[in-house]
Amino acid sequence: MRMPRLGPVLIPLVVVVSLFVAGARASSAQEGLAGTLVVVNKGSATLTVIDVESGAIRGTVPTGQGPHEVVLTGDGSTAIVTDYGARSGGSTLTVIDLARLEVIRTIDMGRHTRPHGIAVMPGDELVAVTSEASGHVVLVRIADGEIVSEIATGHPGSHMLAMVADGGQIFTSNGGDGTVSELDVGSASHTATTRVAPRLEAIGVTHDGEEVWVGSNDEGTVSVVRPGSTEVETALEGFEWPYRVLFTPDKRLVLLPDLGRSELRIVDRAARSELAVIEFPGAGPQGITLDANADYAFLSLSREGRLVVVDLERREVVRSIETGPTPDGVAYTNRVF
Repeated sequence: MRMPRLGPVLIPLVVVVSLFVAGARASSAQEGLAGTLVVVNKGSATLTVIDVESGAIRGTVPTGQGPHEVVLTGDGSTAIVTDYGARSGGSTLTVIDLARLEVIRTIDMGRHTRPHGIAVMPGDELVAVTSEASGHVVLVRIADGEIVSEIATGHPGSHMLAMVADGGQIFTSNGGDGTVSELDVGSASHTATTRVAPRLEAIGVTHDGEEVWVGSNDEGTVSVVRPGSTEVETALEGFEWPYRVLFTPDKRLVLLPDLGRSELRIVDRAARSELAVIEFPGAGPQGITLDANADYAFLSLSREGRLVVVDLERREVVRSIETGPTPDGVAYTNRVF
């Protein structure tokens, strides 16, 4: 039985949706949905490459130990994986050619171990990567692995990052002291700190940089930070592990997988209210991404070795696709190989 949630706003209606039957075939609502998905599998240290239209696995490529996150270059040709590592900690990025299904480069991050959050900078030449161990965001050239900039976050345990669309600002969730760091990329400087709540992890920013949403694993809350202001607003409560924050490009919806409760919350951003809750009992939802038109979300289920396709208009699961063991980070391109 789901416990009731208390929040700062009245919620007139919450639609609770049950999990669609695993392995279901694509519905008529998915006509025209094609492209390629890539998913990192922590359990096997691999990347699975999936044809979206058929649901078939195109191939599996090895990564470094403990892969957690993955991003794609703008043309969809190249995947970059953060190798977070196991007990001793990882220190590499794995660069993969998706057409050839092979590793083309392993980048050594040097002292910047425990790489985790990652984003491709505008222009497709650089990635921005958090080092949880060193407390930096590191800009790395994809083509040759050279570190071109190191920006100290000023706080311990910088785990995830969120970047505005123009690449000028980056925000990090700092689990060590419950803060959010604001970084200016052009000057390679830490420009502001906002104290939010203990053990922050999930973080997202609207494309224009107006709102940063961040989740506290200890308090089970999702808060809103506005750059330039010291005020923090609690938007939602009642989480167990708010794992990720993903905005639709129009800023209308916020997608919030809760790893602890095994559910996905679909939230109206402006009203701070839930539109639907999709439950995945015991499945462990983690990584999430959107298709090119933001009609569908792809959500990895770490405890079941698969991902699901969620129709955001109908707010229901319409398909299940097998992955590798313990899938986490996921990325999409409309390119078909």
